[in-house]
Parts: sequence; structure tokens; C-alpha cells
Amino acid sequence: MNAVTQKDKQKQSVASPAETEKLFMSPDVNIFETENGYVLEAEMPGVNKDNLEVTLDANSLTIVGHRPDDAPTAALLYRESRPADFRRVFELDPAIDTTRIHAQMTQGLLTLELPKTEAVKPRRIKVE
Repeated sequence: MNAVTQKDKQKQSVASPAETEKLFMSPDVNIFETENGYVLEAEMPGVNKDNLEVTLDANSLTIVGHRPDDAPTAALLYRESRPADFRRVFELDPAIDTTRIHAQMTQGLLTLELPKTEAVKPRRIKVE
């Protein structure tokens, strides 16, 4: 996962002053297309649904996952997991029906269902 500062991302999105200097990691994401829309899976270990923010502003979908600060009481010898939060911003296709987006968080895996609008779904035309 890539660690990026909020300053690096300011050109792409507007952040609150409290988040300006905060260190974020970009979660690994899988995106699948289904018949009815798209499925986005974001891996955010250590994040539960109480510490998750999914916001939609126009066609910009922002995912922020806050990890609790579990500072060890003993001297740390080795650490591969960074104590940073997760953040990722996606620009959504206008063909996505933003009023019907569904989110679910299970064991650090965020699953977002992004349904297509009825106008862009393939449909069968009845021949008379």
C-alpha cells in the first residue's frame, strides 16, 4: 500500500484543515463489473464500520477508514503495519445511480455496490 500525505492529494480533492498534514495509506481496491452495476472492494485492516466514513459529493466518492491507535506498551522490536489511516477518492461515472449505493464492512473489507442507472442498462426490446 502506498503512504501519501494529504498535501499531495489536495489538488484532486478538498480536505478539512485537520486532515491537511495527516498521513494516509491508499487501501488496495478491486473493482468488478456486474450486469447491474459495479462492485468495489477496499481492504482496510484494523478498521471497523464505526471508524469508517464513506461520503459522496457530486460524482466524487471518498472513503476514509480510521484505525485505532494501538500503541504497544512494551518496546516495539519490529513493525510492518504503519499507524496511518486509509483514504481513497474515486470519480464516479455518471451512469452510476448514486441514490442506490450500498456499503457493507466485514472484517476489514469494505464492499460497495454501485448500481447502474436504468437508462444505461441493456434491455430487451419487444418486437410486435
